[in-house]
Amino acid sequence: MISIKGLHKSYQMGSNSLHVLKGIDFEVKEGELVAIMGSSGSGKSTLLNIIGMLDNHDKGSYKLDDVLIKNLNETKAANYRNKFLGFVFQSFNLINYKSAHENVILPLYYQGIGRKKREVKAMKYLDDVGLKNWATHMPNELSGGQKQRVAIARAMVSEPKVLLADEPTGALDSKTSKEVMDLIQKINKSGKTILVVTHEEDIAQMCKRVVRLKDGVIVEDKKINQKKAL
Repeated sequence: MISIKGLHKSYQMGSNSLHVLKGIDFEVKEGELVAIMGSSGSGKSTLLNIIGMLDNHDKGSYKLDDVLIKNLNETKAANYRNKFLGFVFQSFNLINYKSAHENVILPLYYQGIGRKKREVKAMKYLDDVGLKNWATHMPNELSGGQKQRVAIARAMVSEPKVLLADEPTGALDSKTSKEVMDLIQKINKSGKTILVVTHEEDIAQMCKRVVRLKDGVIVEDKKINQKKAL
């Protein structure tokens, strides 16, 4: 599903160059649930941004679903993102003046899906995350956990091949974090490929595999014993 070989990324900082990723080799198979861990500055968010086609790499190769991702203009990158990827962020990124239902509908609107079909589909995904009865509520009427569930429904409604979650529990308390990760595990069990960037060890242990970055290189890549972790 994801194949990365010899990936490098640098940023120009005035007269200096910051080498963030230093030859990453990384494979993710369809249906995996992978945690990407590392301290601040380790390169984990840069890696996720490249996988999400929000940033470009300098050297190496990146294939998503056997498609080589290279030198895409913004229109083509946006089309691939809509086709392949769903995003969940720490800050939820909901539109405050739209209801939960309207927030979930939005990706379908941009895909040109008819109004009736997108309304029904969005309601189905809200139901899947346990928020059907909150469909008409605005974001300021929802708890942090409910907002993240809406964000997950919005990410899933366009049926992406890969779900990218950047610190999805970072703004939540431990009980709500567990509930959100339970939902992510449930989505993964349906066959969805999911990458979770986190700095929380207990969240990483709820994934099937943990990849640790340090100073721009992978220093550990191990599978998790799910029975032990749960």
